[in-house]
Amino acid sequence: MKIDHAAWPFVAVVCLPALAISRWSVVIAALLLLVPIAVALFFRDPDRTSPVDASLVLAPADGKIMHAGPADPRYAPEGQWLQIITFLSPLDVHINRTPVSGTVRRVEYHPGSFVPAYHHDAAKNERSEIWMDHDGVTIVVRQIVGMMARRVVCRLAVGQQLSAGDRIGLMKFGSRMDVFVPLSATILVKPGDRTTAGESVLARLAG
Repeated sequence: MKIDHAAWPFVAVVCLPALAISRWSVVIAALLLLVPIAVALFFRDPDRTSPVDASLVLAPADGKIMHAGPADPRYAPEGQWLQIITFLSPLDVHINRTPVSGTVRRVEYHPGSFVPAYHHDAAKNERSEIWMDHDGVTIVVRQIVGMMARRVVCRLAVGQQLSAGDRIGLMKFGSRMDVFVPLSATILVKPGDRTTAGESVLARLAG
């Protein structure tokens, strides 16, 4: 199983108690080593095979759909949008992927609060916002931290060309992702559905 390189500083820190206690108890040290293993697994990065269909908007994250419908204008980007919200628990894969192919037009960081990611007001949390140009159609993706996830990692640059399902970054220890699509798109998921990043289909863009 591939592990993202962002894991290793965290793994190193949580290894220290096991190393310290090993001088007195090998058994307890061995049990404590389960913690860095769990942390490493949080950063697991499985390969995914994305559908080849330019009209599809793919899931950017593993998780559970919280909302699929009109966007709340208080928190949405300027304009009119449909919004799909995915909640990631600490057990989900936290590598994020682009929902569509295209060109990165904007990447913005917004400081904010740290309320739980499943809360409605989490839209005001610290976040990264990515604007994609997909064959002339604008798609906006947000990485939003939660109460546990205190940092988003966005590995994109303006002008970068992406294929649907490409890795774009990650969020650490529980979070949420929002995707904004045009009103002309057809949403194909509903609240409660589970998604797999880069493989599950969230919506279909109008032809």
